[in-house]
Amino acid sequence: MKALIIGGTGTISSAVVRLLIERKWEVCALNRGNKPLPDGAVSITADINDEKLVREKLGDMRFDAVCEFIGFVPGHIERDYRLFNGRTEQYIYISSASAYHKPARGYIVNEATTLANPYWQYSRDKIACEELLMKLYRENGFPITIVRPSHTYGENNIPIGVRGKKGFWQVIKRIKEQKPVIIQGDGTSLWTLTFNTDFAEGFVGLMANPHAIGEAFQITSDETLSWDQIYETIAQILGVKLVPYHIASDFLAAVGSEYDFEGNLTGDKSVSVVFDNSKLKRAVPGFCPKVSFAEGARLALGNILAHPELQQDDPEFDAWCDRVINALEEARKHI
Repeated sequence: MKALIIGGTGTISSAVVRLLIERKWEVCALNRGNKPLPDGAVSITADINDEKLVREKLGDMRFDAVCEFIGFVPGHIERDYRLFNGRTEQYIYISSASAYHKPARGYIVNEATTLANPYWQYSRDKIACEELLMKLYRENGFPITIVRPSHTYGENNIPIGVRGKKGFWQVIKRIKEQKPVIIQGDGTSLWTLTFNTDFAEGFVGLMANPHAIGEAFQITSDETLSWDQIYETIAQILGVKLVPYHIASDFLAAVGSEYDFEGNLTGDKSVSVVFDNSKLKRAVPGFCPKVSFAEGARLALGNILAHPELQQDDPEFDAWCDRVINALEEARKHI
């Protein structure tokens, strides 16, 4: 079996590449060549937007599956259709569980949940990509599969709700230093975190799977935690006591527009979701997430703390947190 991975070095795609190689697939990864690939993958170095070069690099190659991990707008789908229609038995598109209606009519989410997100352009673009793909499948027979992940992480990152432009590390520093850590809402909304190796098991199970053609699947863990539990787990692993500071998501969106909290929080992480993965388990009977958040966070933090290059300071975001907390504390004194 032969797969083309568009991307291949990200949190999700690298885990997929490693598992495919383990299962004896022939794996080609098409990207700009800026990051190393897992051992065993064949590198095809090109910018996917340079269609002429991509065609030259691919020659007459055909694939059992083409997997698009870096498609964000309908134009990317139109480009891929030109490149891969007639060249692959299956085209798998990574969408996002953030495309589901926010808030959904019910807190249990499955593939039939309405797609609508008025708060986040990223999600609306993913919805538009899905709609175009289904049109190409219905009208032209393009063999598509849509996959919706939700907050997948790996050994190089740790899930955080309220964070700055440079990522998670500054929040980890605040936890380590026992500074107040901003948590959206009252910390009780429910969230699902998925380790990338578990995601890969579900994803690879859909590849070359006839039950997956023309269908959408969500791939997540079955473990659901509150945001307070997520942060408390991180603090316990670090050996410190968490100092939580709860702030309403709409307030954070109003005062933190530079961090796009309206999209990231109001349109995603502040809303309780519990995923029903029954459809995936029918198509991939062996799918059973194995990595709990406690285990995954321990693996990730151990690796991050051992590699300084993963620890990117963000003093601007740190100062922003202090300003917001201090302003609210001052307001509290005068009420």
